[in-house]
Amino acid sequence: MDEYCIIASERGKRPSDFASEKPVRSVSDCVFCAGNEDKTPLATAVYKEGGVLVDTEGSLVTGWDIRCIPNLFPALSPKPAILPEDLAVSQWSIQEGFGYHEVIVESSIHGRMISDFSDDEMSLLMRVYRDRVSHYRSQDGIEHVSLFKNWGERAGASLDHTHSQLIALPILPPSLKREQDAIHAASGCPYCDIVGTESESVRLLYENSGAVAICPHFSMSPFEVWILPKQHVNHLANCTDEMLRLIGDAIRFVVSRYDVVLGSPSYNYMFHGIFDDDSYHLNVRLHPVLSTPAGFEKNTGIYINTVVPEAAASYLKG
Repeated sequence: MDEYCIIASERGKRPSDFASEKPVRSVSDCVFCAGNEDKTPLATAVYKEGGVLVDTEGSLVTGWDIRCIPNLFPALSPKPAILPEDLAVSQWSIQEGFGYHEVIVESSIHGRMISDFSDDEMSLLMRVYRDRVSHYRSQDGIEHVSLFKNWGERAGASLDHTHSQLIALPILPPSLKREQDAIHAASGCPYCDIVGTESESVRLLYENSGAVAICPHFSMSPFEVWILPKQHVNHLANCTDEMLRLIGDAIRFVVSRYDVVLGSPSYNYMFHGIFDDDSYHLNVRLHPVLSTPAGFEKNTGIYINTVVPEAAASYLKG
């Protein structure tokens, strides 16, 4: 990594000082709610009663568990606009905005939160994540699929009905490429080492038979958490159902602790994996939005974290 962070505990606050009001939710005109299927693009995958269906013109699937739809305002498109000729021959490295952008509506019921999900619901969501990532990776020209969840307005969610997103890219993101290069230069898997050492650390927040959740020594933001599978696997697409269940259990635990300790803050979680590189180790990173990067962070790439990770783990464990 070439990022840096500063742990400035003297600038810190108590966990209760980060608490925010729970988001106000309204069912009125929510396009993700059951019964409003006609207000979104046709679903590309609908998970219902153990099967996978699709919408067609004049026949929309109802009674669904999870619904996957193209983003109405996509960052990338399978049919991008053609670049103007003057840009195509400029000195800059430019390519068309090819890719895919999908929304995964995690529940048909308005007001549900990840912390409300049952074991079966969480396991299904994790399998859907795997299915959709694998589907888009199989498309021609796609090199990476970014899978993430924005919860709450401060985390970038424009709708408060629980959902995740994926963006399929024609490139491997530069940050992942730098991380990949660092892993290749190491003598072994750094993440496997982290699983071993942090399992005995005060930074350990949660552990089940297949995953650990830690407040990493390198925490760029207050109460940042990483989830790592104990078994080395390079990507979500290569996880077994049991691995998915255990990773999902850890995600739900961490989000539940955010709700209790931090007062249901906005948060992001992001999956990091590399399809064709067995040396990489899948990880999930969770960031509650408790501070805003300002001039110093943007000017230097160095982040100021006001909560020591050891203290963050202690607070979240209660």
